[in-house]
Amino acid sequence: MTTNNPKAVIVIFGATGDLANRKLYPSIYRLYRNGKLSDNFAVIGVARRPLTNEDFRNNVKASINDFDDPNIDPDEFASHFHYNPFDIQDLEHYKALESLITDLDKTYQTDGNRLFYFSMAPNFFGTLAANLKSEGLTTTEGWTRLVIEKPFGHDYDSAKELNDQIREAFNEDQIYRIDHYLGKEMVQNIEVIRFANALFEPLWNNQYISNVQITSSEVLGVEERGRYYDSAGALKDMMQNHMLQMLALIAMDPPIKLTPEEIRSEKVKVLRALRFFNEDEIENYLVRGQYDRGIVNGEELPAYREGNGVDPESNTDTFVAAKLLIDNFRWAGVPFYLRTGKRMQRKSTEIIVEFKDLPMNLYYDKDDDAQPNLLVIHIQPDEGITLHVNAKKGDYSASSTPIQLSYDNNAQDKMNTPEAYENLLFDCMRGDSTNFTHWDEVALSWQFIDIIADAWSKKKADFPNYESGTNGPKEADELLKKDGFKWWDVSE
Repeated sequence: MTTNNPKAVIVIFGATGDLANRKLYPSIYRLYRNGKLSDNFAVIGVARRPLTNEDFRNNVKASINDFDDPNIDPDEFASHFHYNPFDIQDLEHYKALESLITDLDKTYQTDGNRLFYFSMAPNFFGTLAANLKSEGLTTTEGWTRLVIEKPFGHDYDSAKELNDQIREAFNEDQIYRIDHYLGKEMVQNIEVIRFANALFEPLWNNQYISNVQITSSEVLGVEERGRYYDSAGALKDMMQNHMLQMLALIAMDPPIKLTPEEIRSEKVKVLRALRFFNEDEIENYLVRGQYDRGIVNGEELPAYREGNGVDPESNTDTFVAAKLLIDNFRWAGVPFYLRTGKRMQRKSTEIIVEFKDLPMNLYYDKDDDAQPNLLVIHIQPDEGITLHVNAKKGDYSASSTPIQLSYDNNAQDKMNTPEAYENLLFDCMRGDSTNFTHWDEVALSWQFIDIIADAWSKKKADFPNYESGTNGPKEADELLKKDGFKWWDVSE
């Protein structure tokens, strides 16, 4: 049951962290400003630091400083925020937190609704969930929900152990695992583009599509995340969650109804149909890379191995390209090329669907390269859709030239366009789990990725193998070239 003006006490564990200040507080503010959150809400910030309510509220006001809305008093908004110093191991602190939640529930008339948000290191999740239950904080007259940030485990076994711990206190319907890519406007648009247009869905199969390319590239390196990143890499940090989720949305069959259960069912079918690799064939389907030094905008940038907290002999991948196959009736024989990396030429996340050539193109100019029809979904930083088609050249010939039909979401009123965390927080408070990952999806993704990670861990890579500011190792281009394709960098 969903409502457009949810009431709740939101308890954020890790309330002094970077995510809370950069994403969560601004998102709550935007929901409040846009009328999606009534005055019936309170936020309890939980962390180890001994802050006062005034200190905490000043932090919150600083996080929304860029929003200059004359209709909202920052002090009035911040008055909904309350701070609670907390030691996860001390059961007395849970009793004090329960008392504060109960008081705020009465003050703000939130009907006993409780949203717990774990924005902290995953090794605390199990203990925290168990103590919340044992001390009675999950028992309430209203609803209780839990939001969890990634990483959800570092392989299948650790993910299952974490899931089992959390499931002792919360059932699956109460757990909302965040993948912030699923909150992005154009990722959520994928289903609409596919299932609301007769132009596309009849062609969305191996009869008309030659390949699909999904790219998520960053210009930044690991910066201060070296210690965490060196234990994960691009395969686990990006491919296991964001990239496979976008793949599932692009490849899924139409759901029977637009309910979380039906959409999830179709995504799970895609992940189950993914062709798993044998260890000895992985190098034929995947390319891994690690960035070296390079000159970007006139500045020489350090190699990955020179980063803070990174092993000088690190075998960690900062780039992954993969050729994946989905063995079902719709997609048999169609390669899905996925590519993600750091310190690449440009920041971009986009999906490109390349359609098959006509059996005979009478308007093809032999002096020019053939241009197939492409559907491009721009996810970030640009947002929009571009359809590449062919039209007559503006000269005396009868040959064709590529043109683009574009929808630019950047031209919309961005002030009122929801951001990823804003979308996801609102969905969670309304009880809509459509854009969150179910345990079945997490499990299948890890089982697929574990085979690759295990094989790579046994073999020392020839790193570094691509310069900062490039599009990754040349082997990534060969991966497509041997199939007769190339990466389309359509935004250049």
